[in-house]
Amino acid sequence: MSGSLLLTVNLLAILSLGVIFNVAHSLRYDLLSGATKCISEEIKSNAMSVGKYSVINPNEGFPLPDTHKVTVRVNSPHGNNYHFGDNVEAGNFAFTAAESGPVTVTIEFDWRTGVAAKDWSNVAKKGQVETMELELKKLYDTVASIHEEMFYLREREEEMQQLNRSTNSKMATLSFLSLVVCLSVAGLQFWHLKTFFERRSSSNS
Repeated sequence: MSGSLLLTVNLLAILSLGVIFNVAHSLRYDLLSGATKCISEEIKSNAMSVGKYSVINPNEGFPLPDTHKVTVRVNSPHGNNYHFGDNVEAGNFAFTAAESGPVTVTIEFDWRTGVAAKDWSNVAKKGQVETMELELKKLYDTVASIHEEMFYLREREEEMQQLNRSTNSKMATLSFLSLVVCLSVAGLQFWHLKTFFERRSSSNS
């Protein structure tokens, strides 16, 4: 199951173009799960390039979640690989461009939760299990996940029922108070009219 968590990646690249001047770029991107971000920079031949990248922790003061990792590739204009970081939290690279042209940095982020987060290929290798046993493990985890979801929905249903009961009780109390107020106003109006007509009748007599 692919998530929709927003991941922030900070990329700092220092590009030294020849020996005349230096250019520094600090870039920050928000990536959704399953998204790929590519950045290109025109670099001259024999130019030295140094860069570093890191995943920014969305919850300061807590460890970075294991799911917050990226895959980073740095490729030359002809497709040669200058750097490759697979499933990493941070890294750095340095290279001297062999040819002039746009150097591309590609960042990939894939966030998974629940049963989908497990690496089932590694489970099969480590446990030396047969295909049927592997499928049974997947099925068991799926059933456990559904079971937990049912308990969660049941708790939510109980909370909603309690909220409905509380709301109904408050509405009944409010309706009763409204009825009392209406009856009181009607009684006062009746008493006022009765007194008015009695006084008028007495004055006419």
